[in-house]
Amino acid sequence: MSVLGIIAGRFTGGLAGTAGRIMAEEEIHLDENGEVITHHWLLPETAEIIYGGIASLLIFAALWKFAGPAIKKAMAARTERIQKELDAAAADTAMAAEEAAEIRRAKGDIESEKARILSEARAQAEAVLADGRARLAQEVAELEAKAVADIAGAEGRVGDELRAEIASLSAAAVDHVVSGSLDDATHQELIESFIKTVGASA
Repeated sequence: MSVLGIIAGRFTGGLAGTAGRIMAEEEIHLDENGEVITHHWLLPETAEIIYGGIASLLIFAALWKFAGPAIKKAMAARTERIQKELDAAAADTAMAAEEAAEIRRAKGDIESEKARILSEARAQAEAVLADGRARLAQEVAELEAKAVADIAGAEGRVGDELRAEIASLSAAAVDHVVSGSLDDATHQELIESFIKTVGASA
């Protein structure tokens, strides 16, 4: 038997004896209907106060002895659970902040990569355009040189043909002079024929 039980038993016995003496000393008054008349309109009878006080003390003692540890354990478990929830919430907050930082960092990397790709594409386009312009200028220069060479060759061929024609006409005229004298009409016809031939060759 615990010390608390011994103290409660002695206290209860003492109160019970005191309550018995008080009840024995009190006079009970009845009304005309046979009901007990109380001594005060607000306060209960002395015996009820004593028995109620004893019962309350016993209940409080039992609660303190048996329910107290359970309540403490429940409160400790509740505190631990709340602390775990707070720790989990803090961890989730930290993780969310880290993920947000990673997203911002990735967004910055994407922007820089986009700028780099655009810069490379712009440089490649400018290089292709410059190369195309250089090749076009080279082809134009080659065509111009070829055209100049063709024109020079054509002029040479025309000159050679003209000289050959003049030589042929000169030879024919010499043959004609050698074979016979030339009159004015023949001389004039020969000149006109030469002029027509030169004009046609030109």
